[in-house]
Amino acid sequence: MLTQEQLKPGDQLPPERELAAMLGVSRPSLREAIRSLAARGRLVVRHGQGVFVEEPALTKRLTSSMVSDEHSVDELYAMREVLEVPAAGWAAKNIDEAGIERLKQAYDLLTEAGARNADWDELQRLDASFHEAVVRVAGNRFLLRTLGVLNEIMVAGMETTLRHPGRLAQSAREHAAILNAIQDGDSRAARAAARAHIRSAHAAALRYVES
Repeated sequence: MLTQEQLKPGDQLPPERELAAMLGVSRPSLREAIRSLAARGRLVVRHGQGVFVEEPALTKRLTSSMVSDEHSVDELYAMREVLEVPAAGWAAKNIDEAGIERLKQAYDLLTEAGARNADWDELQRLDASFHEAVVRVAGNRFLLRTLGVLNEIMVAGMETTLRHPGRLAQSAREHAAILNAIQDGDSRAARAAARAHIRSAHAAALRYVES
């Protein structure tokens, strides 16, 4: 459940009796599993409150190392390119019906939000969700965690490039190109579309900084 993200950091585990029945194990076995996962830092037992899911230690260390220094716009977008271009190619190779459905849902939510002039915070969140969906389809959890940390830094440190005149419509076209290439199973086209999109967003961010 932790690995498949049915339980996420901050979530509270159900009561012991309920969780044991859900998993089909004895309560002593469940207690031992909780002790083991707590020792590994995946769960935390808060007396009087319950058992909660912790952020993986690897993600914590990654976040700490990435936020300890300030990063330039160039560095952030270079890192996006390093992460997301190969991810798009892998997604095209791994694509199946479930993956197509995941990507389409993320794309449709973002497109719908843009059409109804949603606020920028929502658009930024849905934009990040689309890119995370691509990485999920790629099937690399470490890459997903790294991208998640990078997105947090970008959200905290700069306004979304979607605010820039004409950028929302251009971004939608670029997202469609990524989606179509992955659906077609065309790894080369998916990588090219992802690279073009990131470089376009990078250019928009630089124009904003310069202005």
